[in-house]
Amino acid sequence: MQRFKAILVTRDEETKRQNPAAIVDLGLDDLMAGDVVVAVSHSTVNYKDGLAVTGRSPVLRRFPMIPGIDFAGTVVSSESPAWAPGDAVILNGWGVGETHMGGFAGLARVKSEWLVPLPAGLAPAEAMAIGTAGYTAMLAVLALEGHGIAPAGGPVVVTGAAGGVGSVAVAILAKLGYHVVASTGRLAEADYLTGLGAAEVIDRAELAGPVKPLAKERFAGGVDSVGGVTLANLLSMTRYGGAVAACGLAGGMDLPGSVAPFILRGVSLLGIDSVMAPMPRRRAAWVRLVRDLDRARLAAMTATIGLAEVFEAAPEILAGEVRGRIVVDVAR
Repeated sequence: MQRFKAILVTRDEETKRQNPAAIVDLGLDDLMAGDVVVAVSHSTVNYKDGLAVTGRSPVLRRFPMIPGIDFAGTVVSSESPAWAPGDAVILNGWGVGETHMGGFAGLARVKSEWLVPLPAGLAPAEAMAIGTAGYTAMLAVLALEGHGIAPAGGPVVVTGAAGGVGSVAVAILAKLGYHVVASTGRLAEADYLTGLGAAEVIDRAELAGPVKPLAKERFAGGVDSVGGVTLANLLSMTRYGGAVAACGLAGGMDLPGSVAPFILRGVSLLGIDSVMAPMPRRRAAWVRLVRDLDRARLAAMTATIGLAEVFEAAPEILAGEVRGRIVVDVAR
């Protein structure tokens, strides 16, 4: 039986408390059911992975579990006609790393319909530099475009701009010609954000005060990865007919605002789900990522670590101390 390294999370079945995550040796028989086996080369550390590894929130739905909500790799074996050994693939979402063993491992066995082909010209490490965060950012951009938010319409704000979703959103929107306003709680990252293409960098405090039903119209649209008061303030500041794509809740799940922006300014709140997004939308997002994300800017926002370093990165991403994207080289 082929052996491989993996980060495994277990729990005490008496107390139901999660045990500390650890690197262990596993075999194929330890994995869950699926019709495709993938040799994983790279994964990433996302906010949800931080929660899973540290146990700070009950995101894991079964135990034992291998965290890692996305991965890139090569098909080893397939019972599906859709994939053959040697095919390069990507996986994002579908409950992998939460209900189905995920990407922090040398091998993954998954359902064939969860996989997307690695786009031509994109290396596996680059695909995971994009990862779920970048794929989610692209879904948000597509939603804004679908609503008619165009570069000529005025400034677009990105909240949590120094994080994974935010960094990719800033870079994409800037390349597309938008006037990007980057909102961050880490003003020391201003040079980093302008390097990604932000035209302005503002303190997140500007979106963190008491929420007015309607504030001064400021933004044509936005990509929000924070939620809570930040999202409520952003909606109140969005111009007539504008839209905000919401894809995160690091700042809370509540929305302490009013219906005024929706019924008096025709503002739209566009919910972005990356986990269960249908395959045509996923493929469209990856096509656009290859075209509209500057590779040099992607490299500038990316750091690479080994599997053992995930334990240090997990609490850092929860504390908001991670800039941009973290790629996990599983063999390192």
